[in-house]
Amino acid sequence: MEILITSFVLFFLIGATIILLPKYARYNFSNYGAISGNSFFKTIFNTGNYGEFLTFLSLEKLKGHYHLMTNLYIPKKDGSTTEIDLIMLSQTGIYVFESKNYSGWIFGDEKSKNWMQTFPSKQKNRFFNPIWQNKGHINALKSSIELDNDTLFKSYIVFSKRCTLKKVNVTSENVKVIKRNALIRTIKKDIKTSINMLEIAEVDQLYSDLQKYIGVDEAVKKAHIENVQIKKF
Repeated sequence: MEILITSFVLFFLIGATIILLPKYARYNFSNYGAISGNSFFKTIFNTGNYGEFLTFLSLEKLKGHYHLMTNLYIPKKDGSTTEIDLIMLSQTGIYVFESKNYSGWIFGDEKSKNWMQTFPSKQKNRFFNPIWQNKGHINALKSSIELDNDTLFKSYIVFSKRCTLKKVNVTSENVKVIKRNALIRTIKKDIKTSINMLEIAEVDQLYSDLQKYIGVDEAVKKAHIENVQIKKF
């Protein structure tokens, strides 16, 4: 019996290593850990963090002068904060990403308060319109950096490649709702067709100015989570 248990544990460890090793290699060769502050295990075993990590990996492949920043806690006018998953600062604009690591079929309209996630089992889950969610992020960001130029901000809602965007209606020019496997193709086209609106020095200055909103203390994070929970009810 003892030999059987030992063999099972050994088999489990080998299997876990085979699964985790490629993920660790991707994490190790990325700047995500250093920029986000998330450890390997906090990245891999948290669904939201892992989706953010995969989006970050895609953006790291881009060429040119830009800065990536994650998990920014931006103050709002009511004294609370809003958390931005990921932003990219570049000469062609400020790209604000909301990562949704969802599976199933996704239905939604830019003008509707709630969207729907459905599964083959007929289970349905409603979730708040991610375009509205990201618009709130962008509005807070505009106020914090005092740049009230709508054309400068680009909203990207990035869903997992495991889902199907069954019926999603988007009309705003600077809003993209895509799956992660289309991110690089879409953003390269966006950059190519956009004019430079910021100088390199301005991009670097924005990056410096926004540093105060990352790596915040646990009290800010706790207050943010509590405020989000209150708004759900």
